[in-house]
Amino acid sequence: MAAAYLSHQQKVLRLYKKSLRHLESWCIFRDKYRFYACLLRARFDANKSEKDMVKATKMLKAGEEEFWDRQHPQPYIFPDSPGGTSYERYECYKLPEWVLEHWHPSEKAAYPDYFAKREQWKKLRALSWDKEVAQLQAETPADGPKSEALPPARKEDDLPPLWWQYVTRPRERPT
Repeated sequence: MAAAYLSHQQKVLRLYKKSLRHLESWCIFRDKYRFYACLLRARFDANKSEKDMVKATKMLKAGEEEFWDRQHPQPYIFPDSPGGTSYERYECYKLPEWVLEHWHPSEKAAYPDYFAKREQWKKLRALSWDKEVAQLQAETPADGPKSEALPPARKEDDLPPLWWQYVTRPRERPT
């Protein structure tokens, strides 16, 4: 499976968001940031109705070069983002789903709705597993997968392959 290409609009939107994030790093005072953010938005809005794709592509390339020249040397990184101080801090608390099989019945009684739903998921998983594996085998090229992306469900009432890991994933952050 080949990687998806970004459309021109997606590239422009990503450039705009990246520019705003770096502007936050340059302007620490809110009123100054808002002023320059409005100017940046006006620059993007002035060219949003451009129909000539050659000209639009050249403007995007010029904008990316300008961003490269003016980017902040140490941009603000959110703590939970890759490179942030708290990135993957709570990974040690994420236990695999099978650990719930070993809970005592008195512990399971504290969460009756969840464990009732979980039993339904387990039955559904047992019913859909063969279809999911067959779909993965049919859609995987002979030389191996090209990316980690899983294929979607192909029929209306089918489940996507390996849906179980998304339904039962642990909470992102313990409380």
